[in-house]
Amino acid sequence: MKLIPKNLYVLVMLLVMVMIIAACSGQSGSETTTDDTATTAEEEASPAEEEMETEPMAEVTLRWRTRPDNQAEIDVYQSVSDDLNANMDSVTLVYEPGGSEGSSYQDVLRTELAAGTAPDVFWIPGTDVADFATRGLIMNLRNMADATEGYNDDDFYPGPMFHLTFNPETGNSGEALWGLPRDVSTFALYLNLDLLAESGAPDPRELAANGEWNWDSFLEVAAAIDALGDDIFGYGQNAWWGPYGYWINAAGGGFFNEDRTACGLETPESLAGLAFESRIYNELDVAVPYGEDSEPPFLAGKVGMFQNGRWATPGVRSSANFSWDVVELPDGPAGPSNWLFWGAYVVNANTEHPEEAWQLVQALTTAETQGKIAALGANIPSRVSQEALDAFLTFTPPANNQAFLNGLARNPATEGPLWAGSWPEYDAIMGPAVTAVLNGDMTIDDYAATICDEANKAFNQ
Repeated sequence: MKLIPKNLYVLVMLLVMVMIIAACSGQSGSETTTDDTATTAEEEASPAEEEMETEPMAEVTLRWRTRPDNQAEIDVYQSVSDDLNANMDSVTLVYEPGGSEGSSYQDVLRTELAAGTAPDVFWIPGTDVADFATRGLIMNLRNMADATEGYNDDDFYPGPMFHLTFNPETGNSGEALWGLPRDVSTFALYLNLDLLAESGAPDPRELAANGEWNWDSFLEVAAAIDALGDDIFGYGQNAWWGPYGYWINAAGGGFFNEDRTACGLETPESLAGLAFESRIYNELDVAVPYGEDSEPPFLAGKVGMFQNGRWATPGVRSSANFSWDVVELPDGPAGPSNWLFWGAYVVNANTEHPEEAWQLVQALTTAETQGKIAALGANIPSRVSQEALDAFLTFTPPANNQAFLNGLARNPATEGPLWAGSWPEYDAIMGPAVTAVLNGDMTIDDYAATICDEANKAFNQ
């Protein structure tokens, strides 16, 4: 066998080694490719993970409700809702107008709360705060408020805040927070100036300026307007506790005793106020029949003086085709009188979005939002601010906006809940009895003989 030359042998071995190295390099390349593929997959996954981390929060839908007086006021709150909706991140607001005056609005809410279908945030009258709170229907917002930078109870009128911060377990105010006041309001008489001029009666605004606007001059004006025709009425009010409460209060009486722990409807002063109002309907017959809604005939130009709150202003602005203004309520035997009305935005105790609901309550009660509502005429801002009151005076018509502000200083009875009893039960006893008197179906003597025996059943025994 012929031997391979040494130098050729070395060359062959070098070639073999190169092939082996190349083969190994191929495997190494395959492993590198696999590693590169894994790295690429990780790099491709990172943007997806980052996208998941930066994905916007799920949209929260909050339903909220007020009790508007008319379509014009509905439009006011829908506008507010639209403006807030545009500025609240990840929250969609749905505004739901509720029923009109009377307890049916609150009754509907109680039914919906029991069924789990109530809105997240809703407005209730000041009278009903205790009932909703003690039944566990609304949320105590105290902890969230205390953790909110810049929040202060003192930014709002103290009358409403006494009740909104009342702790029924300790009897102390300032320890809870059941909501925030949407507004304050007082009564005024809305005047049809055209009917007033036609009747030749004195102008109530001039009488008020001269200190001559009282129950006697009120009757004179009402009778003169009423004499214009069978379809014309001198006066109108609606059938709920506020209007008839004014006549009782202005005579020196009231619904309750001084500490609001018992009925006060049978005092001589309370009976005198109701008796005077009864004359308007049953003896002098110068008013829209009691129980009928007086707002439509007023807007139709058929009522000379219509007793209502600031909340009626948007409807009058949009619907009245006659000259109109407002005047303070006339002084009664006990002097000037009015109501300090208020209501509060509260949070459904079973809302699925408590923090967002609290955010909405704050947004609905900011100075800016209250300014928009006041500009549209619905109410007076509930925040303590002279600047806000000065601005309120510029929102016309009516020209005599001062009449509403005067009501705040004319010995108003503050609307408030019954922490010592049940306001809904009390109202359910008082309202029908007063209606019977004003419709001529019950005498004052029969009313006096039974009213407090029945009404005291609404207090905690």
